Amino acid sequence: MKIILLGYMASGKSSIGKMLSKNLSLSFIDLDDYIIDQEKMSISEIFKEKGEIYFRLIENRYLKQILSKKEDFILSLGGGTPCYANNMEEINKNDTMSIYLQGNVPTMVKRLIKKKSKRPLIASLDDDQIPEFVAKHLFERRFFYEQAKKIIKIDDKSKKKVAKELVEFLN
Repeated sequence: MKIILLGYMASGKSSIGKMLSKNLSLSFIDLDDYIIDQEKMSISEIFKEKGEIYFRLIENRYLKQILSKKEDFILSLGGGTPCYANNMEEINKNDTMSIYLQGNVPTMVKRLIKKKSKRPLIASLDDDQIPEFVAKHLFERRFFYEQAKKIIKIDDKSKKKVAKELVEFLN
């Protein structure tokens, strides 16, 4: 089975994906890392030099490329990936289990403030601006995120606990 993890930035997609990879003996692919390898540029460089439209086009192309692989794997998406092109349709039509790692606004804000400097989208915001930013984003993306086949709540849970719940669900 192809397991696709989606959710907002800092929801734990990559960390939990790596834990699942070990527990389920499946290879792990991070879509952003895959794009970086293919394009030989960082995500922020792609945005700066080629623009968001170009990024979303290649993101869709690489997503389809990964989904067409014969072997099973765990794939973590970028936070915005489900919201563009026909990405959720592509994800759900294949032999996949799409899983939304759902966190509420306070959970996401707490996690994001800790790693603000590593998040270009919020790095320039004051801490008191982040809750509104996150609430707006989650509201806009909810329609897409909730198309996942399974929703796992991550509030007040460690990444290990979420990974354990997912292993139990998937076995």
